[in-house]
Amino acid sequence: MGIIKRPIITEKMTSLGEEKGQYGFIVEEKANKIEIKKAVEEMYGVSVETVNTMRYAGKKKRNKKTYMFDGRTSTFKKAIVSVKEGDVIDFYSNI
Repeated sequence: MGIIKRPIITEKMTSLGEEKGQYGFIVEEKANKIEIKKAVEEMYGVSVETVNTMRYAGKKKRNKKTYMFDGRTSTFKKAIVSVKEGDVIDFYSNI
């Protein structure tokens, strides 16, 4: 898939898409905003206005009974993409 790993499909992101035209994606950690913009425009055929990115660090997992650490959750980078008014990304069209 390249830069875009998967879209974020939650209640909050769905309502943002309907109200403000903002869509969320999990992207590669080393991707910058320009690369994310080009990838979304090529994949979905929309014109992107802005891209906001956030990095999430992995958290420690622990066993509740013994308080021992069992590992970590994975780190990821999230991108919120705003598209031009009138453009819509339909994640369910391929189903």
